Amino acid sequence: QVQLVESGGGLVQAGGSLRLSCAASGRTFGSYDMGWFRQAPGKEREFVAAIRWSGSRTYYADAALGRFTISRDNAKNTVFLQMDRLKPDDTAVYYCGVCRTLGADLRTRSSYDYWGQGTQVTVSS
Repeated sequence: QVQLVESGGGLVQAGGSLRLSCAASGRTFGSYDMGWFRQAPGKEREFVAAIRWSGSRTYYADAALGRFTISRDNAKNTVFLQMDRLKPDDTAVYYCGVCRTLGADLRTRSSYDYWGQGTQVTVSS
């Protein structure tokens, strides 16, 4: 069992920045691929960014490319999502997830085994 706790969400004006964190329990965090998804009201949960266990590969949704950066600190069991130049369309609950299957498609929601409770990001215009 892996427990995830997201933090760092809040209210920000368009063009601003936020840094989300996801702290994970467990000694094997460094073996897992991690991802961030988001869900806006009335919409499906969608992929935002992901990172392989070693940090060597990262993946981004088109909407996040060039504005968001995913990173991880395996010594602190934490994955981060730096979000810059935020837009009102980025408003959503952001969730981090753990994928325990090596080589899985990290853009696919069903690849993830555990999720955090989410953190709200609201971007005002």
